[in-house]
Amino acid sequence: QVQLVESGGASVQAGGSLRLACAASGYTYSSYCMGWFRQAPGKEREGVAAIDTYGSTTYGDSVKGRFTISRDNTKNTLYLQENSLKPEDTAMYYCAAGFCNYPSLSSARFRYWGQGTQVTVSS
Repeated sequence: QVQLVESGGASVQAGGSLRLACAASGYTYSSYCMGWFRQAPGKEREGVAAIDTYGSTTYGDSVKGRFTISRDNTKNTLYLQENSLKPEDTAMYYCAAGFCNYPSLSSARFRYWGQGTQVTVSS
């Protein structure tokens, strides 16, 4: 059974940093593309960052230069380093897994989803 469990969400002040993690189990982690998505109340889900099986990455425009996605295939874990956080980064953050030929922020490409971890940034 595929399972994705996010952790690391917290309440921080603007300008702060967080490191989110997503522990994967139940499938061959290294064979899947991974992504981070977020959804704020009243807003649509937004692609934040994605990484393919070779380590190539892509980022949403709103987080470029501030967030870094990475994966550790030996630990079956996905990470999202968030720096210079802004109040508009406040959202529930989800990790997802799927097959892809290149890193994509399209949620349709991701088959498995975690339950999410909350990030709240205060001004």
